[in-house]
Amino acid sequence: MTIHLPQGPYEPRATPLDLAPAGSPLASRTVFSAAHVVADPYADVTPDSPAAVDWDATLAFRRHLWSHGLGVAEAMDTAQRGMGLDWAGAEELIRRSAAEAKSVGGRIACGVGTDQLPAGPATLAEVRAAYEEQLAVVEESGAQAILMASRALAAAAKGPQDYLDTYAHLLRQATEPVVLHWLGPMFDPALEGYWGSTDLDSATDTFLQVIAEHPDKVDGIKMSLLDADREIDVRRRLPGGVRCYTGDDFNYPELIAGDDQGFSHALLGIFDPLGPLAAHAVRVLDTGDTQGFRALLDPTVELSRHLFRAPTRFYKTGVVFLAWLAGHQDHFTMVGGLQSARSLPHLAKAYQLADGLGLFPDPELAESRMRAFLTVNGGTR
Repeated sequence: MTIHLPQGPYEPRATPLDLAPAGSPLASRTVFSAAHVVADPYADVTPDSPAAVDWDATLAFRRHLWSHGLGVAEAMDTAQRGMGLDWAGAEELIRRSAAEAKSVGGRIACGVGTDQLPAGPATLAEVRAAYEEQLAVVEESGAQAILMASRALAAAAKGPQDYLDTYAHLLRQATEPVVLHWLGPMFDPALEGYWGSTDLDSATDTFLQVIAEHPDKVDGIKMSLLDADREIDVRRRLPGGVRCYTGDDFNYPELIAGDDQGFSHALLGIFDPLGPLAAHAVRVLDTGDTQGFRALLDPTVELSRHLFRAPTRFYKTGVVFLAWLAGHQDHFTMVGGLQSARSLPHLAKAYQLADGLGLFPDPELAESRMRAFLTVNGGTR
């Protein structure tokens, strides 16, 4: 039956994409999905209140990702870190998810930042101490650490040397190899000029210097600049044994597929809604079928580019909307009230694209929820 979306009439599909059941572990690529958090819709909160999280639904979604063979990247940007989820909430999320990962044998890596610092200027010593506190929490939980880009460090650093010194200090303390995360300003404007320069070539050199000086402490890097050529250049310049985890939600199929000089692993927010399909595609790639892998993932790029379009930092709204339509949660409420961050036409287009891909396990449920959403938010036409 036709559904009337803001962009015009649309005929929803009747069946989901037919995917083989999750089988053997992913072999040729290490793949993490950065996972969203599920808010408690009955909590009496305001956008300025600490996050009220529905822990049962949040952990259930992580079990969904693990069941398909994906790793979970926890307490990252996709979990609204710094956009509704404060450090207290992130710390509890890390501890709960790490314990859940142990219980099911799932792989987990968790974000380490400095967001417990109070608003306002911080010294470099305070930035280091904040990083150390969070690193200890992640390591005590048994998870792998992801050293996230820090707004406080971006504000406090006077140049490249401050980044080199800060990261050297942290890497010396890390008990296991970490993932270094370079998050571009399209995801967080406060990170403009990270690594000590707004010139990306200079910033890249500093980033690579950190890795070159501590290769035994760096498992890999996550590039989130939405710049495929730069990622490929950095990937080719990494020391042996250091992985590149693509964070490029615009160009991930080609970057994961790779070329005759290498490939990227993945740590992606778009793999939150694409989890089962992404895992299936990587299993196809495991057989050496690059064309089959691309045939599965290339059609998803339009949806990803739509969700991550500027202002990119609000992509989480579309991710959670699709999780609701897919039946992973019973409501479309987000911590910090972020469900209001995207327009009705934007979310309707996300529904259309996701449905066209067959992403919804129950297309009838997704259609029913989309109709209710249209009625409540747009009235009838």
